[in-house]
Amino acid sequence: MLPEPLLISLAVICVIVGAVGTVVPVLPGVPLCWAGLLALKFVPSVKDNVSWTVIVLLGIITIGVTILDNILPLWGTRKMGGNKKVVWGATVGLLIGFFLGPWGIIFGPFAGALVSGLIVGNKIKPAVKHASGAFFGYIAGLIIKLITVGLIVFFFVMTLV
Repeated sequence: MLPEPLLISLAVICVIVGAVGTVVPVLPGVPLCWAGLLALKFVPSVKDNVSWTVIVLLGIITIGVTILDNILPLWGTRKMGGNKKVVWGATVGLLIGFFLGPWGIIFGPFAGALVSGLIVGNKIKPAVKHASGAFFGYIAGLIIKLITVGLIVFFFVMTLV
């Protein structure tokens, strides 16, 4: 068993990296946050502050949110008439947008989907429509992830207090 301070430090690092991963596309934010909360369950001095029921329910929510986060952009794009290439464009736009700061993260998926739609031969109006679907899918996924991570962080803090 790891020493208590090391286990708490590991849990805090997981939660911090997970919170950052909520907006950084490469990191699995919600699962990392949940892993941090799970790690606290094994800290002797605070393990009774969070129940297994909370851990399991948040684990199920984490799985659901992770799946939804991958489906929503595709669903939004398809709903607006786009295809997988437009979704890939949105993903590339998000990755590039990450290096441009918060506005790049917000508008990168739209720009990437738009450029991708134009490259595959769509006219401007359908390309904007498809890009809007990808954009709203990413935003919906982001909102769901932020809410879930907020919930996990709430239980994490309450467990430590």
